[in-house]
Amino acid sequence: MATAGHMSESGDVSSLGKWRITALPITCLFPFMYFMAYCCEVCQTQHQVLGLSVVNTAWGIGLIVGPALGGYLAQPAEKYPHIFSKDSVFGRFPYLLPCLSVSSLSAVVLIICTWLPETIHTHKCSKKEISIVNTKSSKEDHWDSPRKKSLFQNRPWMSTVLPYCIFGLHDTAYSEILSLWAVSDRKYGGLSFSTEDIGEVLSMAGAGLLVYQLLVYHWVHKILGTINSSRIASAVSILILATYPFMTCLSGIKLSLALCSAAMMKSALAITASTGISLLQNNAVCQEQRGTANGISTTAMSFFKAIAPIGAGAIFSWAQKRQDDAFLP
Repeated sequence: MATAGHMSESGDVSSLGKWRITALPITCLFPFMYFMAYCCEVCQTQHQVLGLSVVNTAWGIGLIVGPALGGYLAQPAEKYPHIFSKDSVFGRFPYLLPCLSVSSLSAVVLIICTWLPETIHTHKCSKKEISIVNTKSSKEDHWDSPRKKSLFQNRPWMSTVLPYCIFGLHDTAYSEILSLWAVSDRKYGGLSFSTEDIGEVLSMAGAGLLVYQLLVYHWVHKILGTINSSRIASAVSILILATYPFMTCLSGIKLSLALCSAAMMKSALAITASTGISLLQNNAVCQEQRGTANGISTTAMSFFKAIAPIGAGAIFSWAQKRQDDAFLP
């Protein structure tokens, strides 16, 4: 749910953050990583990068378009009085419309998922490909054996869980604080945006993310590789986030362009890192262990995502009270 209206007092932001914090852990229970494992099973090896990028794109766009949709549909009696009366149910419950809209979309997805096959998909291979696999099978036994061990003895997989959890914490904290910071009053270091303004920014970021994942990411992965692309994306994200505090010096079209550009780049970098880590996770285990591996990593990631808004909200509220301090203003 996006934030509603302007906020002139830091207490308003803090109280709104509490409502957001209580609702967020529910979203962390969604089995996103199971779709990642499913994608790796139904896609051939050469198409796994594109398949995972599409899944990540859908997830990322949902996280971006969702708050934007909430911002446009929240308080409909005030924003669209010619359609919704203040005496109607939507006037008495100002956030009912976005909740109903999201619930309707979830019902449609639930119905569509009933047609997803449960069995592992098999692809038709040519005789040439089969002969290549047979000649290499004996050579691959020595490096494939670690993937057949217990998950907790699989060091390549264990090494990807911690970065995935930390990046999940970082991405959730960013998503939570961005809207709160944008709608905060300028005297508290915010941008004094309305819900419509932040909704437009998030929509632009979602559109840019779709273009990046479908047209650009494949070449980034091909040139840099899985590990290097994740490392570079994580490092550049720090530089992008460091530019946000200086946006308070801008106004008008310059501020909108700067914030939209930063949000688009941050979303692209986040998807690059998460897609790379997902590829490393699924390739570090054998096919029979992917469901368990993704379940464990998702559980750990959900715990970090539940902590993220609590810590980020507390730090954000603390920072608003230290506008004029000499140390860590």
